[in-house]
Order: sequence, then C-alpha cells, then structure tokens
Amino acid sequence: MENWLYCGDNIEVLEKEIEKESVDLIYIDPPFFSNRHYEVIWHDEAEIRSFEDHWKGGIEHFIAWMRPRIEAMFKVLKPTGSFYLHCDWHANAHLRIMLDEIFGANNFRNEIIWHYDIGTAPKKDLKRKHDTIFRYSKSNNYVYNEQRISPLNPARYNKKEPNGRKYFIRGDSGKKCYLDEGVSPDDVWTFVREKSLRTLNSMAKERLGYPTQKPEALLERIIKASSNEGDVVLDTFCGCGTAMVVAHQLKRKWLGIDISPTAIELVEKRLRKSGAVKDEHYKTTGLPTTENDSRKLKPFEFQNWVVAKMGASVSRKKSGDKGIDGHLTDTPWHERAGIQVKQSDKVGVGVVYNFETALRKRKYRQGYIVGFSFTRGAHEEVAELKNEGELEIKLITVQELLEKRKTLLK
Repeated sequence: MENWLYCGDNIEVLEKEIEKESVDLIYIDPPFFSNRHYEVIWHDEAEIRSFEDHWKGGIEHFIAWMRPRIEAMFKVLKPTGSFYLHCDWHANAHLRIMLDEIFGANNFRNEIIWHYDIGTAPKKDLKRKHDTIFRYSKSNNYVYNEQRISPLNPARYNKKEPNGRKYFIRGDSGKKCYLDEGVSPDDVWTFVREKSLRTLNSMAKERLGYPTQKPEALLERIIKASSNEGDVVLDTFCGCGTAMVVAHQLKRKWLGIDISPTAIELVEKRLRKSGAVKDEHYKTTGLPTTENDSRKLKPFEFQNWVVAKMGASVSRKKSGDKGIDGHLTDTPWHERAGIQVKQSDKVGVGVVYNFETALRKRKYRQGYIVGFSFTRGAHEEVAELKNEGELEIKLITVQELLEKRKTLLK
C-alpha cells in the first residue's frame, strides 16, 4: 500500500478507496463539538484556513454525523488493529457510548488522559486542562508494544550498584528496579512527567498555527504502542499532518484524509519541508483539477486554493482585508502585488473599482482578480488603467489558472 493523501469527505474515501481490513492503526482528532468558529493564521507563509466546528441540531446531530464515519473506519481496520479517538469534555461521554456500540464494550482498552499545561481560569469552576483519548481494539488479538518512560520520582532510586546504576527495592517482591530501565506508562500522560507532551505554544518549532495541532511526541507514543514498522497508519481528519509525519519517521506506511484542500496542501508542504518524504514517495488525490471541482469548494477554501495555485500568501485577515485576499511577491514587476478572489461568474466593473481603491491604499501598483468569468466593463476598465500607466490589474479566469499558471503571471 502506498502513502496517500486524500482530499475529500472521509466517509466517501473510506468506502471507495481503502480496502477492507487493510489498516493496522487509526488515530483521529475530529472537530470537537465546541460550537466555535476558528480562524487560523498559518505560521508558515501566513496561510489561513477557516472552518466551523459548529453542528446545528446539538450533540445528537454531531454523533449522527460521526457514527457512519467510525463504522466505515471499523471496516477498514484489520482484526489485529487498534483505534484511537482524541476528544475533549464537550462530547467524550457521547462518543464513548457510540464507540462501545461499534467496537464492543469488551474491546475498550483505555481511557487515556492527556494532561497539558494550558487552560483558562474560570472564576467558579476548576481549570479544564486535559483531553481524552479513547483506545479500542477490533479483537482480543491486537498489537501492543510496551514503552518505558522516565519515573515520576527519580529520587526514589536511592541505591547504587558498583557500576553506578541507580535502583530501589520493591517492598512487595524484593526486586531491584533500575532507574535507566524506566517504568511502564499508565493511562495519564502528563507534561509534568514528560515535557515533550506539552501543548504547542506560539514559539514551538513544530507549530504551524493550526488550532488543535498536537505535539509529535503524543503521536509517537500512540504509533509506537499500537503498530510495528511497515504497518499502515490512517488519520481520517489529518489536519496539518502530524500523524503522517510521525508515522513516516517511524517507518510506517500512512494514509491521510481531509476535506480541506488547504489542509492537504499544508500537509504536502510540511512533509517536504520536514524531509520526511520526497515527492516521489507519496501520492495525492482529490484536489481540485477542474473548474467544476473548484465551484464546489466553500468560499474560504476556494480563496485559499486560488491563492495557493498562484504561489502567493493568503491575507492575514478573513474579513476586513480591504479587498486584498492574497499577496504575491514573485511577479514580473519585481514588486508586491495584491490578489482578489471571486467565486462567481461575470465579475463586473464594480469589483474592479473597489480593487483599485484597495490597491492604492496599500500603495500597490499591480494586482490580479481571479473569477470564473468577467464582464466587458471589467475588461474595459483594466485596459484603461493600463493605458494610464499608474496601476495595472490582470483578470484571470479559474480555467486559465488551471491550464497555464506560469504564463498568466507574465
């Protein structure tokens, strides 16, 4: 099985693209039922992604949306496989009941508590500073590799061998326990014991700006515990691709699915930048390749996709950006240029007028407007601007963008 990135609805990809009982380990970190709207400024090249974690109809609607997806994951999991679901207090109780029904309560293995170092301080409640990770197997015959970690209280190892090895004597068995052998982890994974399990702060080297990005150390613990080299790891909400990067570093094969083209392109960039894989070592499918594909994208996904296709950076503001959706530095003019994206046909002269104003306020002398088609008035206005010589705007259709990106920027 190849390493694959799929852009699309995970339930469709699972049913059409992935063979039954072909995956060894599934880890998912789905959108939490938090009724929040995230606007994300990517740390890398100021890319932006907006997505809604709001499920109309309440928790029942959220669970109804999740259930068929989990059922489809269950089908592609090998009988010896394991499944991890990462969630928080908003929906963990409801998800646990659903998982028991799908996997069977007898195949529940652990409720892992990931205790982290951030959290708000409410006036009348305790701080919420942990997530829940449910671990299930598909049968009683499953992979589990014990990992040893540093003891929480190394001072307990107060005796020394002649060679310097520290140990203590267990009172129940009289057995020597050595410090350098470590201890078996329990089901509470805390940054107090292991600093690498901290959440990613704004200065973390790994951080990409993704709001629910998890540290690589967390995924390393999971992947090592429940898979072996050469096994297949699947993440059906792959987001910024942490599971993919770690799986590859640990010599596992991997499959990643996300409905967002922006997310998939970010994963590709992260894989290349990290050195985890070279281009020929994985394949991507499902990204928009036709005008009709692009029409189906959500507005901000469409905007991000267009700006990425032009090799530009997305504006840092989702709204209130004064008509500038993206910024391009690699231009024939050797100057910064603005980009405006319209997911519509017959883009008119009014859009051109407004874009002119936005460019002048930014002191840009060049810009691009991308849409499905343009009116005669729009073409006449940009021609007049070019003749005046103060401002140049180019009109680019989505079809042209798909066919010949390089020549359009000349």
